[in-house]
Order: sequence, then C-alpha cells, then structure tokens
Amino acid sequence: MADSEEFTRLADPFRRELLAHCYRMLGSVHDAEDLVQETYLRAWRSYDGFEGRSSLRTWLYRIATNACLRALEQGGRRPLPSGLGAPSDDPERPLAPEPAGVAWLQPIPGAMLGAEPADPAEVVASRDSIRLAFVAALQHLPARQRAVLILRDVLGWRAAEVAKLLGTSTAAVNSALQRARTHLARVAPAEDDVAEPAEPDLRALLDRYVAAFEDADITALDQVLRDDVELEMPPLPTWFAGRQAVRGFFSSQVLTGLGQFRMVTTTANGQPAVAAYRRGRDGGYHAHAVHVLTVTRTGIARIVAFLDPRLFAAFGLPTSYGPVTEAIVWP
Repeated sequence: MADSEEFTRLADPFRRELLAHCYRMLGSVHDAEDLVQETYLRAWRSYDGFEGRSSLRTWLYRIATNACLRALEQGGRRPLPSGLGAPSDDPERPLAPEPAGVAWLQPIPGAMLGAEPADPAEVVASRDSIRLAFVAALQHLPARQRAVLILRDVLGWRAAEVAKLLGTSTAAVNSALQRARTHLARVAPAEDDVAEPAEPDLRALLDRYVAAFEDADITALDQVLRDDVELEMPPLPTWFAGRQAVRGFFSSQVLTGLGQFRMVTTTANGQPAVAAYRRGRDGGYHAHAVHVLTVTRTGIARIVAFLDPRLFAAFGLPTSYGPVTEAIVWP
C-alpha cells in the first residue's frame, strides 16, 4: 500500500494545475473537481507500482487526461448561448426558456487557479489559456483533439510525450494538432483588443460597472460598454450583440428600479468578474448571477452572466444577505 504521507507531499503541489487542465478539457468546474479527486484516488492506489519512468507530474497528467476522455465519452460539449444560434434582435421580447438537456459551460473562480507566475510573459500566457472565450472554443473540438491541443499548445509537451500518453503515434498527434488548430481558428471569436487597462483604470471601470447596477443607472452602464459588446446569460439561450441591444435589454428587463442589486467583485478565468445579488420579496439579497467580463482598453467587450446561484459556493461567496435594513458586510 502506498505511503500516504509521502504521496500527499509529492503529489499535492500539482493539484491546482491539474484542476485547470481538467477544467479546460471539461468546461465545468464541478466536473473538474470530481475528476481531480478521481485522479488522486487512482494515483494513490497505484503509487506502489509507479516506477518513475516518467516524472510524477507527467504520470498524474496521464491519469487525469484519460479520466477526462472517459468522462467526455458520456456527454457532449458545454456551449455558451452564442455557440447555439444568432443573437436576438428584440431586447424587449420575453427571453427564451432554458432548453432541456444542455450542459452549459461554467466559469472557474480565480482563487482555485492559485498564484500567477512571476514572469509577466508567463502571466499573459497563463491567463490566455484559461480565458472563457478560449475554453468555450475548446468545447467545439473532439475530445482527443482537445487533449492534444491542450497538452501541446498550452502545456508545451513534446509530440512524442503526447503520443505515449494517448497510446498513438507521433504522426497522429501532429495531424490531430493541425486539425485542432484549424478548427479552433474557425470557431474562436475575434478578440483583437483583449489587453486589459492598467490596474487603476481597470478598478475604476469595474467600480463604474458595479455602481451602474446598484444605482440602476443605464446611462452610466452605457458609458463602460464597447459598441460591439455582447451579452450572454446561460442557461438561457437568448443573447444580444451590440451596445443598443444590450442597453435595451438591461433598461427594459433588468435595471428597472433602484436598489435591486448588490454586487461583489471577484475574478474568474483570469478575468474580472462580479457576483450579482438580487433583492427578493423578503428584502434580502440573494445569489443571482456571476458576471464574467472581457475588459479591454476601450471598455467592456463581453458580459457572460451565469444565472446559476450554485456557482457562488465555488467562489467562496454566501448565497444570501439579510434584509436591506441590516448592515451588509461584503467579503
């Protein structure tokens, strides 16, 4: 039987990066957590037979990748609404109901990803590899192509290493990588200005976004949006493209009264995010949505508002606050 303390000491440092790997593969933070747990359980049970022919890190990635591939055999890709159809042309029309049987892409809290690298160039690469748009694009790839592209282009593995992991040839890996890159180039959204503003300007813009929601100020919200801004709200399939449509939706269906929202800033997918609490009939504020923002130097280019209160636990946030008459202490 494996020495539990030794295994934990040697394997635990890789836990966060394995979580990011499984998340890229699966598009679900909850499924990724489950698969990392399965990976560590399988590895612990087999540790006595680990002969050290590869590094422990490589061995753990092999177990995790194969676990993800098995999981993907049981289910399809996790899309965003923009991956299923055209944007709505009427922001005042009632939203389409949640479609049955669709497993949606989820965000991953920044706290789960751990500290960023010290090298600024590595910080950019790390953020790019976990950005919501990139993970959404990965979901369009067949499972094995997805694995090849992540292992080669994100993790920097050699083709021979990937071939050994997948039980195939180097030529097959190179062919799969080329097909994956071509497919990704077709489905990935154009993001020509994803560079975020400097920290003071980013903080000021986020503060303006938060204030616009809490004050129900459509004009203030309009001022932080780009002309080509997009808004998605999984699990609802309806989405909007363009400042006029997004503004029209918020003004007619969301920001219809002062004090409806309280907002808490956080991070997800290496991007700024905001947790939105909506006021209920009891006067309290209850978990409503997690907004993941694509912020550029010219404003907010994309808002993906995940309407799933169950996500709040993953972000370490409470699901509700007391009535408006009580003092609210934000994390």
